[in-house]
Amino acid sequence: MGDKSFDHAEASASGFFYGHLIVVLSFIIMSAIWGAFYAFGVFYKPMLTEFGWTRALTAGAFSICSVIQGLVSIAMGRFTDRYGPRVVMTTSGILAGLGYVLMYYVSHLWHLYVFYGLVLGIGMGGSFVPLISVVARWFVEKRGMMTGIVAAGVGIGAFAGPPVASRLISIYGWRASYLIFGSVLAFVVVLCAQFLRHKPNRKKEGPKEKGEEGRSFSLREASHTIQFWAFFSMIVGMGFCVFAIMVHIVPRAIDVGIAPIDAANILAAIGGLSIAGKIFFGRLGDRTGSIFVFIIAFLLLLASLLWLIPAKSLWAFYLFAAVFGLAYGGGVTSESPLVAELFGLENHGLILGIIAFGFTLGGAIGPFIVGYIFDVAGGYRPAFMVCSIISCVALILALIIKKIGDVLKKFNN
Repeated sequence: MGDKSFDHAEASASGFFYGHLIVVLSFIIMSAIWGAFYAFGVFYKPMLTEFGWTRALTAGAFSICSVIQGLVSIAMGRFTDRYGPRVVMTTSGILAGLGYVLMYYVSHLWHLYVFYGLVLGIGMGGSFVPLISVVARWFVEKRGMMTGIVAAGVGIGAFAGPPVASRLISIYGWRASYLIFGSVLAFVVVLCAQFLRHKPNRKKEGPKEKGEEGRSFSLREASHTIQFWAFFSMIVGMGFCVFAIMVHIVPRAIDVGIAPIDAANILAAIGGLSIAGKIFFGRLGDRTGSIFVFIIAFLLLLASLLWLIPAKSLWAFYLFAAVFGLAYGGGVTSESPLVAELFGLENHGLILGIIAFGFTLGGAIGPFIVGYIFDVAGGYRPAFMVCSIISCVALILALIIKKIGDVLKKFNN
């Protein structure tokens, strides 16, 4: 597994390791950005009520945001490889905050698509890949666990964001609530970004960027492997299911008679349980390998979605949230370490950006398709069945990657 002392390459005589500060700052940024983003499901109903748009058209702005975010994350990953995270995250924080602030002025559907879909989408492009990629460069032995801690910021945000948004909306209305979200977000992200550093000092670093993964692949080399496309496709499937649920679980719960505040708490519960999933599965991935974590995550994802189809009571929704949150946490945490394990670190940000685009591509398609199926079928059951089928396909792809890995190990030995 390479030189484990790499994790402490820049530890000072006092025992301070700057990589731990990187983890803390990245965690705070993740919490702020994704807390606001995952609150969309809470803003969804008030906007539908005020404007009378269809669910598919309203969710379409979320889909556009996801597509833009994914495309921009590729460039942000490359910029992080070259220039480090400070400039990338400062720019992203300003744009993401601006996108939310502009939501205060929405009066037409195209406003929603420009402000939320385009401006916020560009800002969100630097919200995940740069931070996760930088953590991968600072740690080797504990990469999975540290990635899990940072990714847990997404869960903290998903846990805190919806109830905070619900409370703010009840007091100030949805427009002023977006204004508050945007202002706080920009301040927190820009401030934390000023203390981010790209990677340990080269002179003290010890091993090269390839670390325990052996040789590093270029993007072209990686894209010529079966593992790359199987990985990309299964991440598309995960993004489809995760974002579809994040947007539609609150309306679904309200439709079956659950109170709006309880429905928002279901979304928060997903975020809360994803935190445990990210930390637990991050540590497990350090011991077993990240693809094994993906297999477990997709099994849990499939089970939760099949459970959701007939669910009507509050306890059933909370049980769904628990299992779904664990699955979501395990998958998100293992994404960056698996890129490192399969393709090395030299082009980690760029390759992770491409893979992460698969997640946002699925996230763009999922909410729209589920909303469209609802509009046509008049209910969510057929839509959630589609999500179950997609999660099953993603599980098969994870098994394919594991099988290829096992064969390559035998061949190399």
